[in-house]
Amino acid sequence: MFEHTRAFSGFSVDDIARARQFYGDTLGLRVTEEYGMLTLHVAGDRDILVYPKPDHMPATYTILNFPVDDIDAAVDQLAARGVTFERYASTDARGVMRDQGPPIAWFKDPAGNILSVLQPG
Repeated sequence: MFEHTRAFSGFSVDDIARARQFYGDTLGLRVTEEYGMLTLHVAGDRDILVYPKPDHMPATYTILNFPVDDIDAAVDQLAARGVTFERYASTDARGVMRDQGPPIAWFKDPAGNILSVLQPG
């Protein structure tokens, strides 16, 4: 039934203006706004919908992963833009987990949603 449908994902935030600034300026994504919602334009031509939700509750899991060629360079660039990386028992001092799968580092958007950068094999 849906095999030819161009499905897309979406998630909520509590402040569209702050989300637009973060995803557009901090992360450098192309962002458009229509009907009070954002569209994140990512590589691969698969847009992501970001919608406002007054009673937004951040996801407790990673909602969006950004593959990168060099995890350390990505962490440095994001940190220079004010991004704070989450620290877990399995991460190093920079916030990168290196010993369970591909190197990955987690951070949050202004609404508290968890995002990551990861360096595929």
